[in-house]
Amino acid sequence: MRVHFADRKGPSPQPSPGVPGEGEKARPAAIRDDFAGACYDSPPMIRPATIHDVPRIEEIINSHAGLGKMLFKSYAQLYEDLRDFGVYEENGEVIGCCAVTIIWADLAEVRSLAVDEIQIGRGLGRQLVQWAIDEARRLGIRRLMALTYEQTFFEKMGFSVVLKEALPLKVWSDCVRCPKRDECDEIAMVLTLHDVPVSDQPAAAPTPRGVSIPVLEFSED
Repeated sequence: MRVHFADRKGPSPQPSPGVPGEGEKARPAAIRDDFAGACYDSPPMIRPATIHDVPRIEEIINSHAGLGKMLFKSYAQLYEDLRDFGVYEENGEVIGCCAVTIIWADLAEVRSLAVDEIQIGRGLGRQLVQWAIDEARRLGIRRLMALTYEQTFFEKMGFSVVLKEALPLKVWSDCVRCPKRDECDEIAMVLTLHDVPVSDQPAAAPTPRGVSIPVLEFSED
């Protein structure tokens, strides 16, 4: 828990001797500097997203979606899926996000991985994917997948390329909103967490043989 100066308990600062009523102004410069640092300096963290983060998440994701790198997200979609999201916060500002969406008992997907463009190159994406991996472990999900253009990045995180047809039919539910749905060029990659026990629940229905991907018919409704 971060503690700001205003949260501290105790007596109010007393005026300096000989300067009645000056209060804060009479405090030494070093103390005033500590006050500023306590208010505005906070360590970076990855934490669960809240409704207050939605405008910033939307801004970061859609800046990349405008370049064709991922799907656009509306406020409605983000509010609906908010429990899936973690955000990277630094000095009180959200500068990255990632979602872990459960597909089935033995499979979750890394989605909406995005970092503020001016923060790219600092390794934040790697930390967000590691958060996703930790979330999969916490949930007891053995496999984590991603549909991505960044093959090398995910390979460094331990993911391997798989055939799209090897993934369950449920994975393709977002295809109806994708402008590339008829010419999908994303790579399917999977990470198996061998330290997570194999689920004894029924497996998800596979993508039927002979069915092209995406398998859903697009509708404007």
